[in-house]
Amino acid sequence: MAASELYTKFARVWIPDPEEVWKSAELLKDYKPGDKVLLLHLEEGKDLEYRLDPKTKELPHLRNPDILVGENDLTALSYLHEPAVLHNLRVRFIDSKLIYTYCGIVLVAINPYEQLPIYGEDIINAYSGQNMGDMDPHIFAVAEEAYKQMARDERNQSIIVSGESGAGKTVSAKYAMRYFATVSGSASEANVEEKVLASNPIMESIGNAKTTRNDNSSRFGKYIEIGFDKRYRIIGANMRTYLLEKSRVVFQAEEERNYHIFYQLCASAKLPEFKMLRLGNADSFHYTKQGGSPMIEGVDDAKEMAHTRQACSLLGISESYQMGIFRILAGILHLGNVGFASRDSDSCTIPPKHEPLITFCDLMGVDYEEMCHWLCHRKLATATETYIKPISKLQATNARDALAKHIYAKLFSWIVDHVNQALHSAVKQHSFIGVLDIYGFETFEINSFEQFCINYANEKLQQQFNMHVFKLEQEEYMKEQIPWTLIDFYDNQPCINLIESKLGILDLLDEECKMPKGTDDTWAQKLYNTHLNKCALFEKPRMSNKAFIIKHFADKVEYQCEGFLEKNKDTVFEEQINVLKSSKFKMLPELFQDDEKAISPTSATSSGRTRVPVKPTKSRPGQMAKEHKKTVGHQFRNSLHLLMETLNATTPHYVRCIKPNDFKFPFTFDEKRAVQQLRACGVLETIRISAAGFPSRWTYQEFFSRYRVLMKQKDVLGDRKQTCKNVLEKLILDKDKYQFGKTKIFFRAGQVAYLEKLRADKLRAACIRIQKTIRGWLLRKKYLCMQRAAITVQRYVRGYQARCYAKFLRRTKAATTIQKYWRMYVVRRKYKIRRAATIVLQSYLRGYLARNRYRKILREHKAVIIQKRVRGWLARTHYKRTMQAIIYLQCCFRRMMAKRELKKLKIEARSVERYKKLHIGMENKIMQLQRKVDEQNKDYKCLMEKLTNLEGVYNSETEKLRNDVERLQLSEEEAKVATGRVLSLQEEIAKLRKDLEQTRSEKKSIEERADKYKQETEQLVSTLKEENTLLKQEKETLNHLIVEQAKEMTETMERKLVEETKQLELDLNDERLRYQNLLNEFSRLEERYDDLKEEMTLMLNVPKPGHKRTDSTHSSNESEYTFSSEFAETEDIAPRTEEPSEKKVPLDMSLFLKLQKRVTELEQEKQIMQDELDRKEEQMFRSKAKEEERPPIRGAELEYESLKRQELESENKKLKNELNELRKALSEKSAPEVTAPGAPAYRVLMEQLTSVSEELDVRKEEVLILRSQLVSQKEAIQPKDDKNTMTDSTILLEDVQKMKDKGEIAQAYIGLKETNRLLESQLQSQKRSHENEAEALRGEIQSLKEENNRQQQLLAQNLQLPPEARIEASLQHEITRLTNENLDLMEQLEKQDKTVRKLKKQLKVFAKKIGELEVGQMENISPGQIIDEPIRPVNIPRKEKDFQGMLEYKREDEQKLVKNLILELKPRGVAVNLIPGLPAYILFMCVRHADYLNDDQKVRSLLTSTINSIKKVLKKRGDDFETVSFWLSNTCRFLHCLKQYSGEEGFMKHNTSRQNEHCLTNFDLAEYRQVLSDLAIQIYQQLVRVLENILQPMIVSGMLEHETIQGVSGVKPTGLRKRTSSIADEGTYTLDSILRQLNSFHSVMCQHGMDPELIKQVVKQMFYIVGAITLNNLLLRKDMCSWSKGMQIRYNVSQLEEWLRDKNLMNSGAKETLEPLIQAAQLLQVKKKTDDDAEAICSMCNALTTAQIVKVLNLYTPVNEFEERVSVSFIRTIQMRLRDRKDSPQLLMDAKHIFPVTFPFNPSSLALETIQIPASLGLGFIARV
Repeated sequence: MAASELYTKFARVWIPDPEEVWKSAELLKDYKPGDKVLLLHLEEGKDLEYRLDPKTKELPHLRNPDILVGENDLTALSYLHEPAVLHNLRVRFIDSKLIYTYCGIVLVAINPYEQLPIYGEDIINAYSGQNMGDMDPHIFAVAEEAYKQMARDERNQSIIVSGESGAGKTVSAKYAMRYFATVSGSASEANVEEKVLASNPIMESIGNAKTTRNDNSSRFGKYIEIGFDKRYRIIGANMRTYLLEKSRVVFQAEEERNYHIFYQLCASAKLPEFKMLRLGNADSFHYTKQGGSPMIEGVDDAKEMAHTRQACSLLGISESYQMGIFRILAGILHLGNVGFASRDSDSCTIPPKHEPLITFCDLMGVDYEEMCHWLCHRKLATATETYIKPISKLQATNARDALAKHIYAKLFSWIVDHVNQALHSAVKQHSFIGVLDIYGFETFEINSFEQFCINYANEKLQQQFNMHVFKLEQEEYMKEQIPWTLIDFYDNQPCINLIESKLGILDLLDEECKMPKGTDDTWAQKLYNTHLNKCALFEKPRMSNKAFIIKHFADKVEYQCEGFLEKNKDTVFEEQINVLKSSKFKMLPELFQDDEKAISPTSATSSGRTRVPVKPTKSRPGQMAKEHKKTVGHQFRNSLHLLMETLNATTPHYVRCIKPNDFKFPFTFDEKRAVQQLRACGVLETIRISAAGFPSRWTYQEFFSRYRVLMKQKDVLGDRKQTCKNVLEKLILDKDKYQFGKTKIFFRAGQVAYLEKLRADKLRAACIRIQKTIRGWLLRKKYLCMQRAAITVQRYVRGYQARCYAKFLRRTKAATTIQKYWRMYVVRRKYKIRRAATIVLQSYLRGYLARNRYRKILREHKAVIIQKRVRGWLARTHYKRTMQAIIYLQCCFRRMMAKRELKKLKIEARSVERYKKLHIGMENKIMQLQRKVDEQNKDYKCLMEKLTNLEGVYNSETEKLRNDVERLQLSEEEAKVATGRVLSLQEEIAKLRKDLEQTRSEKKSIEERADKYKQETEQLVSTLKEENTLLKQEKETLNHLIVEQAKEMTETMERKLVEETKQLELDLNDERLRYQNLLNEFSRLEERYDDLKEEMTLMLNVPKPGHKRTDSTHSSNESEYTFSSEFAETEDIAPRTEEPSEKKVPLDMSLFLKLQKRVTELEQEKQIMQDELDRKEEQMFRSKAKEEERPPIRGAELEYESLKRQELESENKKLKNELNELRKALSEKSAPEVTAPGAPAYRVLMEQLTSVSEELDVRKEEVLILRSQLVSQKEAIQPKDDKNTMTDSTILLEDVQKMKDKGEIAQAYIGLKETNRLLESQLQSQKRSHENEAEALRGEIQSLKEENNRQQQLLAQNLQLPPEARIEASLQHEITRLTNENLDLMEQLEKQDKTVRKLKKQLKVFAKKIGELEVGQMENISPGQIIDEPIRPVNIPRKEKDFQGMLEYKREDEQKLVKNLILELKPRGVAVNLIPGLPAYILFMCVRHADYLNDDQKVRSLLTSTINSIKKVLKKRGDDFETVSFWLSNTCRFLHCLKQYSGEEGFMKHNTSRQNEHCLTNFDLAEYRQVLSDLAIQIYQQLVRVLENILQPMIVSGMLEHETIQGVSGVKPTGLRKRTSSIADEGTYTLDSILRQLNSFHSVMCQHGMDPELIKQVVKQMFYIVGAITLNNLLLRKDMCSWSKGMQIRYNVSQLEEWLRDKNLMNSGAKETLEPLIQAAQLLQVKKKTDDDAEAICSMCNALTTAQIVKVLNLYTPVNEFEERVSVSFIRTIQMRLRDRKDSPQLLMDAKHIFPVTFPFNPSSLALETIQIPASLGLGFIARV
């Protein structure tokens, strides 16, 4: 196809970019051949002139259409090149958050640096059994493909995981192994995978280290073989390791660490068990501090140490060996601290008592002096002698490091060996899947020997990969029978030859190692001489003579020669090894045992060991010396060859891990780093090989569906293949661009894009035409509408304008008239105003002038007065001022004179004489005062004497006065009373006057207040009315609010109630589900136990001598639930005691409780019998007292009865004693041996209990006999009719004549009297019966009269009617009469049937007993009495066959019954021809008969056999839906029968009286009902599994893949490359297939008579499975997430809903289970752009989790160019809106979830006695009862 057709305007291309690697641009004009410059427009908005290379003139790479971007398979892209691959990976990784992508046969895995929920067991189940191309790319898809090919092709498989350090290789390998363990089908064997995973902490601790690129970098390669048996279950594993980086033990670069185990030891140094290791901080050891980064962020080395030790214990490494490992590792650390001091240039020494060396020797158990000596010396051997030579400090340091590396390598190999021993299985391995976790291509700034070996291994793997890819391409072309040419692909054999061939790099390296004075420089010169300028892949750097360059398949790598020889030789002195071998520490010599053995390449690589040559003391010719000289390079080459042989013998699967950035940022994509790794891992080479052939492949049907729009109607033929050929020949003229295969069309690269362009152009043209037509029609329609509107508007406007003009004329004329009068009025008014204004102005002006003159005269007069007043005031003011000044001067003078006088007085006061003059008067005054005091004292004494005298007088006077006072008080009181009365009267009068006045004043004030109050009241009333109005409004508002609040509260309460109810229902369902899951687990374990037992039986065909197995037919459930099983166990006690292996087991508490329960029941029954006997005795005593007056009539019978009573009383006493003994035996359980099953007390207890139950049965029968005797005695003396009476009397007269004894005559006479009395009573009863009959007849006559009158009235009414109405009325009347008669007859018939059945039942019960009684009576009567006794005639009725709904069978026929009814029954014949649930009815009728016989052992045995047989049938034919459905239906029916006829009131509500008579009478089978309920649950779960297995292959194809609506979705141009090995030739299922299968399930369940509620639960479970599997596949398939697929899904769901309506199952809850699928389909179809769309999605998708919504949006893929992808910002908006939603983080629905099942009680209306047993069942040995 010409470039001018593709490089047109707006075509998008990729151009190189130094930052982004590739940048997208758009052509601004068409390209023409010869153009040197392309005008491009970049995405950031800039224009660019892109110059083409003048030499190659290569055009830039074309960009794929947007519809192809983000595809699952890179080879599906139309344009296959580096930028397309990089862009596709980036879009999937950044936009869609998809880390896996296919590239042909390679799975590209990009490390997200984030935990993703895509590795759960639900994801594993979703990928299990699926084809590789059907699901989105995943590591599980690769693992499933390997597992499937291993099982199908019986060929071993390999999964090769490669990539850079930190790309996720180990994690990918771990997930692959987890997948194999999960899908291998044996949960018990999953511990192998757990052990493999448990080995990871160990291998990571000793083989992983921190590097600059990865905190947990694997520094070795490993190949794990997972072994499978013939059933493809994991049985074991084996691990091989490659190229351990030993140099890291002694040296680490900056920011790197040694192996994790050393830092874990240092972090755990404080543990008590590690004290002996004498460890410290990691910075204190030379081997752990060189990198300067001892800590890893987020990693706790102490915790990691605990995990490592736990893993060692899980793998069987004992504590002693673990401590040995830690001792050796600690010794290596201490060895690194050993220092050397130079003695001279050729020798060195170790300081005396060097602490690190002492610690090393103590830990290793070696001699200090010997190790110290050989660290500084070496032994040299010549042909004749050996001598010891000292070594320099540098040599000693290198020797020390070599020893440390050698010890660590040996320890590493020892640990790997023990891990393999733990993973080894004794079962023979049938096949295996290998998982290779190996380093990818490496290139650093400084590359050494390790990088050389790694890149050499990758060259070999890349060669194998290229050959495999080429082989698959060739197979595909040959299968499709298309011509093909040899594809030119990069062959890296020359590079491999350069490395490993003769005189190759490795060969020259080994040769140089053998040279005595070989150095890295000499080896480099040999390389230059041998390969430089001779091999194109070998180059020499310009600036170095100690390096070389190799052109690898991925890139050029420069290797530094320094250290190659030393690392290749890996020399360690043999003397040092010998010292270690002589260690007292037992584990250390074990590490070096294999040094003495010859080592083959196979054993060398079996555990990844690297062999180290040890210098011998003297040369020993032979194999051992040769083996010690093997170099590391030679060993690695051998192990690599062995690995390639293994891989070539298997089918490989490739996983390429990509590291997206170097900073470990989640979901960050660095294009430069990604391109480097894509080039290095061979992905681009795969693309190139695919692009060289025919990468795009379409089936003919897919091509026709997609490109039907490019065909004309005449081009479409009946043959799709020929149609496609014809169209392609027209569309693509170059026939080399495509090829026609058998089933596919093959296209060259770019052709699909060209077809898509043609299709898009055609669709665009069609859209334009449709738009043109629709727009023209719309505009024409709009124009006509506007034209009509314009005409209407014009009409109205013109009318309006005319009216407006007429109005204008009228207004103009009116305005002229108005103006005339108005102007006249205005002019006149103006004149009047002006005249009045002039007059006013004149008056105001004249007044103003007069006032001015008046004011002037007045001002002059006032001025004169003011002058007069001012002049007087000024004179007075001057006088006052003069007087004040004079007075002030006088005051100042007087003040001066007073101050002078004061000064003189102060001076005088200070003198002594002044004081003397003052004190002369004071002495006189003191003397006078003293005299006054003395006089006062004398007066006081006199007064005291007088006072004493006066007191005596006063006391006497007081006594007199007191008497007078008392007398006066009396009179005073009287006076007071009188005075009080007067005063009170006066006060009262005054008060009354005041009150009167006050009343008057109050009256006035009240009147005033009343008036005021009246006014205020009126105002208040008005205000209150207003307030009342407002309050009413507020009240109404509040009432409204209250009603609303009440309504809201009610709704809230109801909502809460509903939520609580739902929560309770959920809790109940959870409990049911948990219980049913336990049952499921129990049944699974039971089956497993049965399988193991069968296997043991097969393995041990011959039983042990002396051991006799009993047939164990009891399930574990029966021993738990059967209450009467203890009686069966008593029968087995005797045989068990004879067994030699008998053990005394303590009594089971459950058995003891059941025994107690049984004893209580026996006591209750005994008490009831005792009460019955007491009552009978009282009746007999009363009758005896009555009969004492006359002689006994029939002495023999009464004597028999009395004997029986005495016997019963004695037996009851005996029963009491035995029960007391039984209680004592039960209470004596202090010692376990007493109550053990074999103990004497236990046997006594069981024997007594058995005898008690037997005696109880005997007593019941005897009571029945007594009752029958009493009845028979009464009936025997009652004659039937008069004739019989006469006959009897005649016979008695004859007897009288024969009697000679008077006593006999008297007795006969009394008997006759009694007979006469009986006859009289009989006559009286007959008379009463005749009277009753006559009364009844009279009533009947009366009713007939009434009926006759009514008939006459009806006849009269009918005669008045017209003939037609008369006939109709008569017919209606006749129908009514007949209906009433029929109803009456039916009631009578039912009553008679009940009476007959009751009488027959009584007769049958008593018939046998009466016969036995008569025989006993005949034995007591003498022969003469037998002959002479009159014979009473007996009526012999014909025996009617009345069935009781029971089936009788013999005990020995039980197995035959179970075999014919359960084991060998064919459900199809029974379901079609017989009544539903027939086996259940038959079994229940057999149980009824055993219950009727009171045979508990028979009941137990039958129920046990039934349950076990059903389990056996389901185990044998458990995959057949009809069988499982049939027995689920019958088990439920059997359970319902046990409930319906249990006798419990709750289950008898819907029974007929006849059915109530069929209830069980002797046994309570409630516990067996629980057992049957559990069995029904297990059968239901098995039915669900069968349903799932049948439906699962149909669901994805029918619900997702098949186009129910043809032409809606179309096929997306993905060209998806499904591997031919994965595609199975299965029929394509459609939605109709699913509906037909659902119809089949429903019809089968209905035929089997399954309960309707149970059918609803099954249908709900089926629809849940359909919805869950469909949604899970939708979430894992990017190609299914499109708008058209959403429409298909919604249509399919509507068809399922229609099916539910047809079957009347809409209320089963099945539709609700499809709600997540419906919402997912709606999510695919709704608009996804704006915030409103996001809000609508969040409210709509309430049944989907946040993870599911985001996943669907990420996977949404446009099928056509007119659709748009979902933007990242919109998805983030959805996530932000849903961040508060609390839902499960799980992505997929649990398709294995089973809803808890319930079995609602459903009684049967079928009468048991009407059931007929067909002969086809082969049950002729059972009889109906």
